[in-house]
Amino acid sequence: MQDDWLKSRVQASPDQTALLMGDRQWSYAELNRLVNGCCARLAALGVQPGDFVGVLLSGSLLYVCLIHALARLGAVMVPLNTRLTLAEWQWQAARVGCRLVLCEPEMAAAAGQDFQLAPVDETWLDVESAAWEGQPLGLSRVQAVVFTSGTSGRPKGAMLTFSNHFYSALASAYRVGVQPDDLWLSCLPLYHVGGLAVIWRSCLYGTAVDLHPKFDLTAVNDSLNHKPISLISLVPTMLARLLDSRQTWPETLRLALIGGAAAPPDLLARALAAGVPVATTYGLTEAASQVATMRPEDVRRKPGSVGRPLLFTTVRIVDADGRDLPPDEIGEIVVSGPTVMTGYAGEEALTDNTFHTGDMGYRDADGDLWVVQRRSDLIVTGGENVYPAEVEAALKSHTAVTAACVVGLPDAEWGQVVAAAVVVKEGTAVTAAELTQFCRERLAGYKLPRQITFVPDLPLTASGKIARQQVAQNLVIARLAVS
Repeated sequence: MQDDWLKSRVQASPDQTALLMGDRQWSYAELNRLVNGCCARLAALGVQPGDFVGVLLSGSLLYVCLIHALARLGAVMVPLNTRLTLAEWQWQAARVGCRLVLCEPEMAAAAGQDFQLAPVDETWLDVESAAWEGQPLGLSRVQAVVFTSGTSGRPKGAMLTFSNHFYSALASAYRVGVQPDDLWLSCLPLYHVGGLAVIWRSCLYGTAVDLHPKFDLTAVNDSLNHKPISLISLVPTMLARLLDSRQTWPETLRLALIGGAAAPPDLLARALAAGVPVATTYGLTEAASQVATMRPEDVRRKPGSVGRPLLFTTVRIVDADGRDLPPDEIGEIVVSGPTVMTGYAGEEALTDNTFHTGDMGYRDADGDLWVVQRRSDLIVTGGENVYPAEVEAALKSHTAVTAACVVGLPDAEWGQVVAAAVVVKEGTAVTAAELTQFCRERLAGYKLPRQITFVPDLPLTASGKIARQQVAQNLVIARLAVS
C-alpha cells in the first residue's frame, strides 16, 4: 500500500519543521499526530472514502490538519470561500454532493442545506493519535474540488487529483529550485489553489511553510523581518503594498512569486530596483496552480512576460478555429499536461489533459508567454475587442493616477461600453475630461472610457485581486445615480 505523502515525509524527516504560525511551529511528526487525531474525529462523524467534505474555515493549523486528514481517509476535500454568502457556498456544496461541511461553530445553525454541518474548532487538536491506517494514495484519486472565482456566471468546481499536485510540485521545483532550509511564506487563502499548492509542495519537498490566515501587512512584514523567509507567494496588489511599507528585504529571500493577475511593468521595475527577486507566474485553478514562470534574471530582461511553460506542460496559442498561431499573434491560451484537472464537477471529463483557458495571450520568438487578458475580463464594444489591461495601463501612466480598474458595462447600442474606476494620488486633482483626453493620445477611440468614476480605493478579493465584478456593479450604480 502506498502511504500518503505526510506519512512518508514523517518516515523520512520526522523532526524537520513543517509549519510555522506566528511564534509557534510544528515538526512533521507533531503535525502527523494531530492529523491522526483529526482522522479519528472525522471518522466519528461518519466520513467514508469517496465522500465529498466541504471545509468552510479560515486558514489555520486545523485547516492544514484537515487537508491531510481527509486525504488519509480517502475523502475528497471541497474548500469553500469564507467570503461567500450563505446561498453561494451552499450552492457549491450541493453542486458536488457534499455529505458534510466542516465550519466555524457560529455557522453550524445555518438553515436550508441538504447536508450535515459539523462545527469544528481548535479542540479538535487536543485529540492526538500515534497511528491511523489510511487509504492507499493512488495518484489518480481526486484530492479536492476547487471552485473557480466565477467572475462571470456560476463558479465551476475543478477536480484536482493527487497526480495533478505531484506533477505541479515537481515542475515548480524544476523551474525555481528547492533548498533544504526553504521557508515559504503563504498568505493566500487555503481555499485558493495557490494556497493549497504550497501545503502539498512543502510536504513533498520536506520544507516548511510560514502560514498566514490572510494578507495582513503588519504580520507579513514581521515574518520577513524576523524569519528566514526564502519564498513568498503574492499577487501584484500585495507586492505594491509591501514596497510601500519597507525599504529593505531579507537576504534569505530568493524568490517572490507574483501571480493571480498581470503585474504591471512599472511595478516589476520598482520591485527589482528595491532588490526583490520577483518571479512572474501564470497559473490556473484548472492546472493545479503554476503553468509558466519567469525567473528574476529574465524578468529584468523582459518585464511583463510570465516566461516559458513549466516541465511537462505545453502551451499553445490558437485562433478561433483552434489553429496554432505564429509568434507575436494574440490568441487563446491552451494548456496541456499532467497538471491539468480531470474536468469540472458535474460536467464531461477532459480526455486528453488539454484545457482551453479562454485567456488571451501570445508567445514571442523566444517561446516566452505573454498574457494579454483573462477572457472573462474582455470587453466587446461595437464588435471591437478591448483588453482592460491596455486601458488601465494608459490611465495609470498619468501622473495623478495610482490605480485603475476598467470593465465593460451593458449598453443597448454598443453591447458594452468601456468604464473605469480610478484612484488618484492624495493631494492631486484631475478631471474625467482630462483623463479622457490623455487616453485619446494613447488609445484608439473605441478603447476610450465612456465613464470615469473616481473612487477612494478598489475592492479586492480574498486572494488580493481586484474584484472586477464588484467594481462593475459599483459603476452601474454610479451611472444610474447621474442618469
